[in-house]
Amino acid sequence: MPQRLSREQARRIAVRAQLLSGERPAGIVETIDALTIVNIEPTAAIAPSADHILWSRLGWPYQPADLVRLVEEDRAIFEWGGFYRTMTDLPLLLPDMRQRPRSADAREWLAANDRFRREVLERLRSEGPLRPADIPDTAQVSWRSSGWTNNRNTLQLLEMLVLRGEVAISSRDRAGRLFDLAERVYPADVPELSAEDAARERAERRLASLGIARAKGIAQPLEPIDVGDVGEEAVVDGIEGTWRVDPQALRDDETGFEPRTALLSPFDRLVFDRRRLEELFGYEYLLEMYKPAAKRRWGYFALPILHGDRFVGKLDAKADRKQGVLRVFAVHEDEPFDDELAGAVDGEIADLARWLSLEVRGVATSTG
Repeated sequence: MPQRLSREQARRIAVRAQLLSGERPAGIVETIDALTIVNIEPTAAIAPSADHILWSRLGWPYQPADLVRLVEEDRAIFEWGGFYRTMTDLPLLLPDMRQRPRSADAREWLAANDRFRREVLERLRSEGPLRPADIPDTAQVSWRSSGWTNNRNTLQLLEMLVLRGEVAISSRDRAGRLFDLAERVYPADVPELSAEDAARERAERRLASLGIARAKGIAQPLEPIDVGDVGEEAVVDGIEGTWRVDPQALRDDETGFEPRTALLSPFDRLVFDRRRLEELFGYEYLLEMYKPAAKRRWGYFALPILHGDRFVGKLDAKADRKQGVLRVFAVHEDEPFDDELAGAVDGEIADLARWLSLEVRGVATSTG
């Protein structure tokens, strides 16, 4: 028989699995290991997504320079597929890397540019780490796309070689990414796993990081949101269909739940799967930075507001670093805040501003 969960239980399990309860993690590596992935999105309307996601878990101890050191010097964290990951997860990705690229067009393009590939690898060996602009484009066949990658052959090749595990991202700065040979970034003594074993362990770790998830979900290009048959089958009161729940998360839920308030990045994993977000939390959210200003409901880069196991609103704010202020335009309340909730949200806004070394400006008034 499947486990039967109330929505409140399911929400608590999801929040705790994402390290957003009152029990904060100890450090950066431990946090990324538990989350399995941390999104890399440099948009800094508030802060780059990786920094914001880690601050929302760790609080004051977190400083962006510590993440840079772990990536560039200690090599305890690496970047692949648009996410930071712990280096201990590299063995789980190698079987996937060997199957890249997946599309027939990309494989044909790579084969047609084998000389170009060898030239790029040799340049990295002799001169790396390098930016795409540092590497001459000697492609035999140009990359064709209807998007921004059209004819950007060097960048496209480097992206493919990173996905294949031949090249790795060595570091980042304000100008972008620097690429190097994978052997100079990744450790040499990596355990070999079968594709089946690696995929299953990735699914188990994904479920542990989510707490509760669907067995099948919308396909993603690199990091799935579904978990297959791992964990235990569960049903959630009032929601159609079955779920998979992490057994350890079920046990942890029996020990009690310590709530707190958090301002999340729009790229946070807890809000990434919009269908799951609406089903479990009854929360409607959309990142509106790509919408015309006149069509935005909540703001350019509104932050989801989590309080305990519920999402209660959105914060419309922007970090104005030139003026040294965090400009608060509005707090959109999904339901009217009582004094306790209003105080908790105001306190979190103040903490965010202090972490950013900014002063709060603007009146956080309800807009309904």
